[in-house]
Amino acid sequence: MQQFNRNGFAEAARRHNHEFHDHDWWRHHHTRIILIGGGFYFWDAGWWYPAWGYSTAYNYYPYDGPIYANNDLSPDRVIADVQEALQQDGYYDGYVDGELGPQTREAIARYQRDNGLLVTSAIDEPTLAALGLL
Repeated sequence: MQQFNRNGFAEAARRHNHEFHDHDWWRHHHTRIILIGGGFYFWDAGWWYPAWGYSTAYNYYPYDGPIYANNDLSPDRVIADVQEALQQDGYYDGYVDGELGPQTREAIARYQRDNGLLVTSAIDEPTLAALGLL
């Protein structure tokens, strides 16, 4: 049979408080925050991401690169405008869906190359200006 400690409440409280850390202990001993996996979307490099309010690790968005936004338009609207402009110029023959997929990126690269722009396959300010969307 096991012996029980009968030292009473004072001894139990002393043992408990020995391991207890109040808010001041944490504030003085743990002053750094470490973000594992880069944190959430609102800590990124300033590029837009569909702000659904949860971690980007669970995304299904087909493209996660930078998207230049202008005139307070949402990035999917900017992508759709670029797709329409590229369709009119004969560079894009896909659906105008507001998604920066492989076909859209290829059309952007061809347009950039043919117009003497830096070929990035991304929607950037020089590309928007050349398309007349700024």
